[in-house]
Amino acid sequence: MDIKRVLDFLEAIRNNNNREWFLENKKEYQAVRKIFEKDVETLIERISLFDASISHITVKDATYRFNRDTRFSPDKSPYKRHFGAYIAAHGKKAFHGGYYIHVEPGNCFVACGNYCLPTNILTSCRNEIMANIDEWRAVVESDVFVRFFGRAGQSRWGDKKGFGGEYLKKSPSGFPRDYEFVDYLRMKDYCCWKAVPDTFYGGEAWFDEAVKIFKVAKPMMDFVNSVIDDYE
Repeated sequence: MDIKRVLDFLEAIRNNNNREWFLENKKEYQAVRKIFEKDVETLIERISLFDASISHITVKDATYRFNRDTRFSPDKSPYKRHFGAYIAAHGKKAFHGGYYIHVEPGNCFVACGNYCLPTNILTSCRNEIMANIDEWRAVVESDVFVRFFGRAGQSRWGDKKGFGGEYLKKSPSGFPRDYEFVDYLRMKDYCCWKAVPDTFYGGEAWFDEAVKIFKVAKPMMDFVNSVIDDYE
């Protein structure tokens, strides 16, 4: 990926987030989006080598519109400041988890898992974790998982790495407050992420690095997806 060209455009749209500037620079937008989408296509191919469930996903399935939905936001700037791709077997809008890459000046990262799960599915996930706590801990407390993402209860959105972005203040209703591993029950999402430098997505080597990260995260995601799939 010509990451410098992509980031230069995103930095420019951050400073000129208006329709007039965008229309004047639409050809450059189309060029950098094509650069990004070409690498997304390659990434899908690479992930499908170890997760065949996403092999049918196309670039269009995985990418998003650049226009922002401003209806319920105080920020009325019309365009996003990043490119992102979510490669998930059941599609972008499903609860079933997937693999995500994010390209934004000063805020590049890779992520894996499930975000914004509804309460009924979260409850089922929590029950499944309690019923299979040894299996769950073997995955999310392994040395490699902790090295890449950290431990539950120790991260929030915006941190350089993390496992779980939002938490309840205490054990959820209906679950024991004195449970030894209550941090896993307080989680409001089951996703993990790792920040990467802006230069990460340059060249060809980043595919190997992203795949390495995704492979570490996949067992956690598979555990949660096995519960979610009962609802989809």
